[in-house]
Amino acid sequence: MGKMVIGNLKMNILSVSEREQYISNLKKELGKKEFSKTEIVVCPPFVHLESFGKNIGQKVKLGAQNMFPQREGSFTGEISPAMLKNIGCEYVILGHSERRKYFDETDKEINLKVVEALKIGLKPVVCVGETKAEKEANQILRVLTKQIKEVLAGISRTKAEQITIAYEPVWAVGTDIVPTSNEIMEAKLLIKKILISIFDKKYAGMTKILYGGSVNSKTVLEVCVDPAMDGVLIGRESLIPYEFVKIAEIINN
Repeated sequence: MGKMVIGNLKMNILSVSEREQYISNLKKELGKKEFSKTEIVVCPPFVHLESFGKNIGQKVKLGAQNMFPQREGSFTGEISPAMLKNIGCEYVILGHSERRKYFDETDKEINLKVVEALKIGLKPVVCVGETKAEKEANQILRVLTKQIKEVLAGISRTKAEQITIAYEPVWAVGTDIVPTSNEIMEAKLLIKKILISIFDKKYAGMTKILYGGSVNSKTVLEVCVDPAMDGVLIGRESLIPYEFVKIAEIINN
């Protein structure tokens, strides 16, 4: 099973010129580099998806940052999984901690999105993780178990290979606080056990488990390589193509 590096550009890139500059810089950094062991995914804001899809090149897969759990209908302002699929998206981030925090998304709502994404052929990148208070109360196992079991409720084990779990401890997202390799390894083992209880051992092994939260080229060895994660979900640093590609190189090599 190969590695994965996902860039979540969040609500950034505010103009056409800024978008063109980003794409140009990213293609320049990728250059003639080969990533035979690593899949690179970029998730820009919705308004830039079509342009990224047409111009980003063959080395990068396209992903979205969210979606609505209906194929079509009277849902003003929402984006459907069919729209994403038809515009060239292969992946979609679901349940990001910022969605949970600012929009009060629940595990049950995220589950509806996971179900619809899989129906249309999108691969969900499902985010899970504990808050600082939950960590200090030693509630990590309870939190991860609840989140994963609820967001994957009703999902067939035959879909396990199409699902990616991104462990993003909420207390590390957007900060410069990074968990230790041991903490991340412990979380990975917990997630693996939970997946086995849902899918069984054979199928659970097909689900990638990434780390997300204040990842950069200086910390990627500690947060990804050392704890044997399957890759990383990058926020802030993915806005810097040089740094983004450097992280992908470290993981690939």
